[in-house]
Amino acid sequence: MAKQTKYIIVSGGVISGIGKGIIASSTGLLLKTLGLTVTSIKIDPYLNIDAGTLSPLDHGEVFVLDDGGEVDLDLGNYERYLNVTLTRDNNITTGKIYREVIDKERRGDYLGKTVQVVPHITNAIQDWVERVGAMPTSDTGRTPDVCIVELGGTVGDIESAPFIEAMRQFQFRVGHDNFCLIHVSLVPVVGAVGEQKTKPTQASVRDLRGLGLSPDILACRSALPFEEGIREKLSMFCQVSPKQVFSVHDCESLYHVPILLREQGMIDVLTDRLKLDALSISKEIVLEGDTLWAQWREFARRRARDLDATTIAIVGKYTYLADSYISVVKGLEHAALNVKRKINIKWVEASDLEEATMHKDPLKYHEAWQHLCAADGILVPGGFGERGVEGKVLAAKWAREHNVPYLGICLGMQVAVIEFARNICGMTDAQSAEFREGCALPAIVFMPEIDRTTMGGTMRLGSRPTKFQASDVARRSAIYKLYGSANEVHERHRHRYEVNPEIVSELEAKGMQFVGRDAETGERMEILELDNHPYFVGVQYHPEYLTRPLNPSPPFLGLLLAASGQLDAYLKGEELADDAETKLKL
Repeated sequence: MAKQTKYIIVSGGVISGIGKGIIASSTGLLLKTLGLTVTSIKIDPYLNIDAGTLSPLDHGEVFVLDDGGEVDLDLGNYERYLNVTLTRDNNITTGKIYREVIDKERRGDYLGKTVQVVPHITNAIQDWVERVGAMPTSDTGRTPDVCIVELGGTVGDIESAPFIEAMRQFQFRVGHDNFCLIHVSLVPVVGAVGEQKTKPTQASVRDLRGLGLSPDILACRSALPFEEGIREKLSMFCQVSPKQVFSVHDCESLYHVPILLREQGMIDVLTDRLKLDALSISKEIVLEGDTLWAQWREFARRRARDLDATTIAIVGKYTYLADSYISVVKGLEHAALNVKRKINIKWVEASDLEEATMHKDPLKYHEAWQHLCAADGILVPGGFGERGVEGKVLAAKWAREHNVPYLGICLGMQVAVIEFARNICGMTDAQSAEFREGCALPAIVFMPEIDRTTMGGTMRLGSRPTKFQASDVARRSAIYKLYGSANEVHERHRHRYEVNPEIVSELEAKGMQFVGRDAETGERMEILELDNHPYFVGVQYHPEYLTRPLNPSPPFLGLLLAASGQLDAYLKGEELADDAETKLKL
């Protein structure tokens, strides 16, 4: 008999963006510390097939998976917290469900029946969750013991109604001991005296119960810990035990949320509710869980300590919404804490560095340049569209000329190539074909195999191998050593344009070395590093998608080491942590 996966559903009430993703990830982490195998699913009620065509300013970062799936940023949280590798099927959207049902109807799979939301759509949702919940997501190949399902949106939304109904039915399909509902709600602090109000949560739970679902656990977001009597009041009016009501108040960092939940007894409640103590787990796996928890506590402790700060300027075009670059921020945080530094991010809107801004808004122009010039390191992330590109070129030029550590990701690498071609190689008209189609001297060109007409899912997506060159230059490079002197690395991609291979020899002759190329053809430039510079690296892929709290991404690690003056010592193998017992994995 196949093992029955247990399911934890995480719903949200009162407002969107309340923190369901962090609660779901933190719960999964706590279960992993018990030695359990955990996977995750994110349900997004929008009609898009995937997140690939959504603007970062509208929905936050588009996260890319190994299989090329373009998904919601919450799946990035799951992968980072749980150290798992998810697939595009771990992100369910209304568009995917309806497409599957309509395709079945067109094939005649329903045998002439009237196709309806109930039961056909709701059955499709349940089948999808059950199928994906049993798929292994770790290197061990073990079937998950627990699947965390985050239900996007807010209880009461029209678009999420079929998913709520599907979960109401699902609780009976899998059985009482295999289904647990965590409802994340808001306890606002109102008035001059700062009184906490429970009515929004009471109303939210009432709506949820009216739809046929009763929460087993309440996770209440608030600026402050519960006042006296609040837990008991919520317990009485929401029909849950006081020990099942959790205060998820603001704390030092998001990395402290699992600690906060564990201290309030989350593991005990889940063990009792899902009969987790009946599961058979080997002593070796339990020991792995204990080690994970010790490392996580140390990582969170460092986040709360008063460490020396390193300032990194992020030069982008979506800087008004930090969630647009959430994986980049996490990559910097992970690298900084692993080298015992606190990260201080200065957001620089790329267009503010351009000359046009100097005439239109001199104050904004000078402020942007002040942030850039004062930074210990500069990072230019990926992006699409022409706005701000010349500002990014100027940022790359500043970093090159003033020996400031620089990391360019995707478009950030491409603007570094454009800047070098213009100012060092004498190609003054160098440009990207993305912004000047048919330009005389394209330093960046459209990849020949990419579809020019269809936008969704047609880029070069997912995990691809990059091979370091066998040359002495490549083997001496800092980025090669940061990757542990591996001959080949696998990173995730998301791009339509690439460095023009026809100008590579000229760029390399002037000191821009392409030390890594794609392993498939050897003609696609993947990693560049400048000669005679403390740290100037560009990568065509997105290393931020694979960063982990306890295992930072090598390009980010190199940037933080160089910006904090520790890179040479690290490459020589010198110890960075004071206490070898609490040193995190580097």
